[in-house]
Amino acid sequence: MLRVGMLTSGGDCQALNAAMRGVAKGLSSNVEELEIYGFLDGYKGLIYGNYRLLSSSDFSGILTKGGTILGSSRQPFKLMRTPDANGLDKVEAMKQNYYKLNLDCIVILGGNGTQKTANLLREEGLNVIHLPKTIDNDIFGTDVTFGFQSAINIATDAIDCIHTTAASHNRVFIVEVMGHKVGWLTLYAGMAGGADIILLPEIPYDIKKVVAAIEHRTKAGKGFTILAVAEGAISKEDAKLSKKEYKKKQEKSPYPSVSYEIAAEIGKKLGSEVRVTVPGHTQRGGSPTPYDRVLCTRLGAEGAKAILEKDFGHMIAMVNNEVRRVPLENVAGKLKTVDPNAQIVKEAKLTGISFGD
Repeated sequence: MLRVGMLTSGGDCQALNAAMRGVAKGLSSNVEELEIYGFLDGYKGLIYGNYRLLSSSDFSGILTKGGTILGSSRQPFKLMRTPDANGLDKVEAMKQNYYKLNLDCIVILGGNGTQKTANLLREEGLNVIHLPKTIDNDIFGTDVTFGFQSAINIATDAIDCIHTTAASHNRVFIVEVMGHKVGWLTLYAGMAGGADIILLPEIPYDIKKVVAAIEHRTKAGKGFTILAVAEGAISKEDAKLSKKEYKKKQEKSPYPSVSYEIAAEIGKKLGSEVRVTVPGHTQRGGSPTPYDRVLCTRLGAEGAKAILEKDFGHMIAMVNNEVRRVPLENVAGKLKTVDPNAQIVKEAKLTGISFGD
């Protein structure tokens, strides 16, 4: 009998179900006796023993279904060693629930924080397989994470929709794109959506150069300008501040996000109205794209193969379009950011896109 646990942790995305289905099908097609236990609401389920035995019907019809059938929650890695309100040792509780079910392995789907906890459990002696999920595409060691392409489609669609109203009113529009501390999603969606200016956390912007780029378009007879702004975008002045100083400044800011601050500065310098659109969590919703469905099926199948071969302690990654097993200890805690000198950035600049630098 093969017994496998499964959980989805952190923010949701469109392809979590597809990835779990890939693992389940990869196992069930090769093992006669199999039990898969789904822990509910992420690590919370593993900590407090909330789980259910999943059947083949649970994995049927979920390839195209967004979200996660197991539910999710955020359990910060930095608090994993801190007892809960009742004094419960969370790490020890997770280990006991793992052993209680006599699991051979636990498959953990999630982003950076999830991965760090997965590596912690590996260090504690549990057999772990990690599948890299995040719309941010910021997990080190894999070329792409599942959820990224689906989010690109939604963010791009938002920029596409803004084009018509921006052209109709000859206005400056800002579309704020998710991505936490990195700019992958904004870069790809901005290029795909034909944004004129793309502002990323990795390339601090100069508001004067942003305004100059808008004025250049106006002089060229372009009546509107569209900016794709990452939620973590930062000015050159703010980039010089310490993390503590910058956090304090944000707390005192009258603006709900950096996009509104940029809009106010542009409006002040140009004397014109600037509108902000925030697609927000729609970028995590809906059905996964065909690309993500294929990606998750491949990652899930390789995850199943690793379990069958008893080769644990790995993240299942995509490297040069091939599925690879990457040791968790080599990647946990590392962030994959956009290189300001990357070829894709240089190519974007060649087409006239401004990065405000």
